[in-house]
Parts: sequence; C-alpha cells; structure tokens
Amino acid sequence: MSGKPNTVRRAILAILAFQIGMAIVLAGGDLMRALPSLIAPSNQPSLDNPVSPGDQTRRFRPADIPARPGNPDRVTDIPSPGNMPSRLRFEETGDAVLLTGTIAGGDADRFDEWLEGRDAPQTIRLHSPGGSVMDALAIGRTIRDIEADTVMESGDICFSACPYVLAGGVTRTVDEDALVGVHQHYFDENVALPAFIAVEDIQRGQAAVVGYLSDMGIDLRIMELSLSTPPDEIYVLLPEELDEYGMTTTES
Repeated sequence: MSGKPNTVRRAILAILAFQIGMAIVLAGGDLMRALPSLIAPSNQPSLDNPVSPGDQTRRFRPADIPARPGNPDRVTDIPSPGNMPSRLRFEETGDAVLLTGTIAGGDADRFDEWLEGRDAPQTIRLHSPGGSVMDALAIGRTIRDIEADTVMESGDICFSACPYVLAGGVTRTVDEDALVGVHQHYFDENVALPAFIAVEDIQRGQAAVVGYLSDMGIDLRIMELSLSTPPDEIYVLLPEELDEYGMTTTES
C-alpha cells in the first residue's frame, strides 16, 4: 500500500520539476532574445536625426521615440510618440477616425466592434509605433473592406506593424514630415516552442504578410527592407520610396 503514495508523490514532484524547467526555459529564452542588444546595442543614430538617401536606419525603442513637430491645426491631445496608449485608441475627429497607440493583441476585434453601428469613416488617420502584426493585417483588411482612405499628417509616426494598417487604405497619403518605418517582427512570443515549430510560425507569419501586401497592391520589394532591419532598429522610408513601393498613392 505504501507504494501508491510514493508513486503519487513522485508524479507531483515530476510535474513540479517540469514547471520549474519550463520557467527556466522561458526566462532563458527571453534573455537570449535580449542578449544580442545587451552585448552589442544598435549604434545607429536616434530618430531625431533627419534621414537622407542611404542613411535611413535608426535606433528603435518605442518608449524612447522623440516628440516631433506637427501641424498647428492637428488634434491637440494627440500623444507624443514616447507616450502612446498601450493599445489602440479610436477617436472621431471631424470626417476622419484617428487610430493612435500601440497595436495590441485583440485590437482588430475591438476596432470591428467600435465600427458597429457607426457610418463607415471615409478616412483613417494613423499615429502608432506598431505592435501586433496579425492585428495590424486584420485592421488593414477591415479598412479596405469599408473602402476608407488612410492618411498621416505632419508629425505622425507609423512604425513596425503600423505600415500594414497604412497599406489598407484605398488611397494612402503621407505628409512629408510624417515618418513611416519597417523592420523585422516577432510572430510568436512563446520561446519554449521547439525550434522547428518556431520556424514554421515565423514562416507562416511572413506568408501572411506577403499575401496581405500583394492583396493591397504593395510592391513586395519592401519586404527586403523589413527583413534586413533588426527589431531594435527601424528603416525609415523616404517619400520617394513610399511612392515607389505603393505605400502612398498618387493621382493619375
């Protein structure tokens, strides 16, 4: 009879050991992800340094994005880039809807729910440091489905996953004093996944991005710029590149 309690005890201890091991793996994975930037942080200039052809890569940390001068007629309570809401905020401003803040998981569903019962907006204005790629793709598809335009005004930013929302507009306009930037993304935060599954998730995520950009009429060469820029840096697109890759539209 004494064997059964010992078996149960060993099973409980095994489960506990497994949970501790998983915690170590998760913590170690986070450390390994952060280690490259700790050992060799980006030596690129900060985002308050103007870009020019061939000099377009900047250090990127959302909390440290410097404030930018804006249009004096812009919405006065729009947050500074380094003080964004932790998830998207939707706000009607005249004939447009302003999307500002970090794109968090679930924000695509929140946006769809927010639109319910409202007249479809004609214009979506963006001011976001990025965030969840999959939510950005879904929001972009919603914008295209309701046939809205996307716009960025002077001083606005659209980094990381945000350009995918920008791409959803039927017409896309970016002020010359706004900033649009791309870089590599994480598609799965679960660092405990086996390597082959993690690679599959990354490839599946990249496939979703490629399919989306193709559907939106964006030149897929923009992916080369994104994939070659580390997550702690951002490649800022020049106005002529935005036009070249179809991120902005021009009237014929």
